[in-house]
Amino acid sequence: MPTTYLVTGGAGFIGVNFVRHLLSHSDADVVVLDRLTYAGRRESLAGLPAHRVRLVVGDICDVGLVDSLVTTADVVVHFAAESHNDNSLHDPTPFVQTNLVGTFTLLEAVRRHGVRYHHVSTDEVYGDLELDDPEKFCETTPYNPSSPYSSTKAGSDLLVRAWVRSFGVQATISNCSNNYGPFQHVEKFIPRQITNVIDGQRPKLYGAGLNVRDWIYVDDHNAAVLAIIERGTVGETYLIGANGEKDNKSVIEAILRLMGQPESAYEHVVDRPGHDMRYAIDASRLRTELGWAPQYTSFEDGLAATIDWYRANEQWWRPMKAATEAKYAKVGQ
Repeated sequence: MPTTYLVTGGAGFIGVNFVRHLLSHSDADVVVLDRLTYAGRRESLAGLPAHRVRLVVGDICDVGLVDSLVTTADVVVHFAAESHNDNSLHDPTPFVQTNLVGTFTLLEAVRRHGVRYHHVSTDEVYGDLELDDPEKFCETTPYNPSSPYSSTKAGSDLLVRAWVRSFGVQATISNCSNNYGPFQHVEKFIPRQITNVIDGQRPKLYGAGLNVRDWIYVDDHNAAVLAIIERGTVGETYLIGANGEKDNKSVIEAILRLMGQPESAYEHVVDRPGHDMRYAIDASRLRTELGWAPQYTSFEDGLAATIDWYRANEQWWRPMKAATEAKYAKVGQ
C-alpha cells in the first residue's frame, strides 16, 4: 500500500507546494488538514488527482478530529501555522492557539499512535543577525525570537524536542529561510510587489530596505523536507537554506528589472515595528548528511519563474488583492 501522509496546512503556500511535490516524486496518498483561513485556499488544490488527495476542513486544535486522522497516517508533516509577523503584532491570540496548542495536539496524537512526525519551522526563532556579522544560523544557534509569531514557533519547536526526549516521539524538525514561489498570499513581500507591478502600482519598500532575508524557492525547501523525512535522523534538527541572502531593496529592484520597469520605480513606506535586520542559514549539515542541494541556485531564475506564475494565475490572487492593500494602507504601508 502507498504511504499515507497527513499534511497540516496543506492548502497554504508551502503546504500545497509540498503536496504537489510529494505527488510528483512518490506514490504516496495525501490527506490535507486545513482550516481554510484567509491564507489557506481550496483553489490551491484544484486539479490534483482526487484518488490520491483528500481535503479535510478542520482545526489542528480539534483533538478528536486530529486523532482520527493520525490513526490513518504513516507520516504527519506539520506546516499549519499563523505566519504573518504584522498580524502577530496586531493580535497574538491566534498565533498562540495555532502554533502552540495546535502543535501540542498533533504531538499527543502521534505519541498515542506511534506515527512519524516532521515539524516545519522558521529561521526567525533565532532572532536576527547584524548586517556585518559573518556568522549564519546553524543547528546550535540559541533561540532569540523577537515577535509573537517567531516566539510561538520557537515554543512549538521546543515542544517537539521535549516530546522526542520525554516520550520517544519519532520526530524531526526543519528551520527554513524565507520561501518564495507559486501560491503565496499577496500579503507577503515578493508576491505583493509582483502583483503591484502587474496592477500598475509602485512596489512598497519598508524603511531603507536594508533588511536582509535568505531566500529559497519553495520547491527546493520541500525537496529538503522530503529528504529529511526519508533519510534524516529521528530527533534531529536540520536547517534549510540556499545561500540566497538579499536585502529588500535589491529584491524590489530585481522584480522591477525582470518586469521591464525602472529599478527606481518604488516607494518607501514606514518600517515594520521590530523589523529583524538579517537572517542567514548555514545548511551544510543538510547538504553533507542527506545529499540535498537546491535546484534554483540563482535567485533571479526563481524570481522570474515566480513572476511568470503570478502573471499566468491572476484568477488565483485577484480576489485577495484589494482587501490586502486596503489593510496595508491603514497603517501607511
